[in-house]
Amino acid sequence: QVHLLESGGGSVHSGGSLKLSCTASGDTAFRDAAKAWFRQVPGKEREGVAAFNSAVMKAYYADSVKGRFTISPEHGKTTWYLEMNNLSPQDTATYSCAVLARPPPMTPSQALGPRVYHSWGQGTQVTVSS
Repeated sequence: QVHLLESGGGSVHSGGSLKLSCTASGDTAFRDAAKAWFRQVPGKEREGVAAFNSAVMKAYYADSVKGRFTISPEHGKTTWYLEMNNLSPQDTATYSCAVLARPPPMTPSQALGPRVYHSWGQGTQVTVSS
């Protein structure tokens, strides 16, 4: 069983930056993994914002965050990051990390979809004010 813990959330003004961290513990002895970040606003569906599949060394981003967010996995390490720049109030949400051990090749929609991931963190709040 894998446990995930996010940190780094907070409140910033528009145009600001934050860096989220996700640390895995427990059964983390997997060589390859798909590591992802999702966000959710109350009343809306969970949205995948960034994912990295180390089995194929590919990163995927939602259109809404391309050019502003960067997922930074470290191969074989148990911590990965989401660097968020030029934040806007539309980015306000609870951000959660997720992991899938030994992932198959995935399409971007699969990598950014919640169904494939088996372990989730509790989430960290990001609030962006105008």
